[in-house]
Amino acid sequence: QVQLVESGGGLVQPGGSLTLSCVVSGFPFSTSDMKWVRQAPGKAPEWVSSIDSTTTFTNYADSVKGRFTISRDNAKNTLYLQMNRLKPEDTAVYYCTAAGTSYRGQGTQVTVSS
Repeated sequence: QVQLVESGGGLVQPGGSLTLSCVVSGFPFSTSDMKWVRQAPGKAPEWVSSIDSTTTFTNYADSVKGRFTISRDNAKNTLYLQMNRLKPEDTAVYYCTAAGTSYRGQGTQVTVSS
């Protein structure tokens, strides 16, 4: 059974930081390219960042470049997203996904507000 379980979201003030985690089971995480996607209320899903299976390549949406860092620990089957200098427009539900599949977690809410 495929499971992706995100955690680490919450309410944070503008300029603050959060680290999201996604623990994966049921498919070969260590050989899977992974992504973070977010969806704000009333908006379409937005790709945030990607990382390949070996951590050689990472990519970021322009809106988060320089503020977010994607990483993974293949030994722990865990994907991370370090988010710094958060802005109100980063408010969304954040999901981890496996590239090329329909696998997606339940999401974790990130709210940036003063």
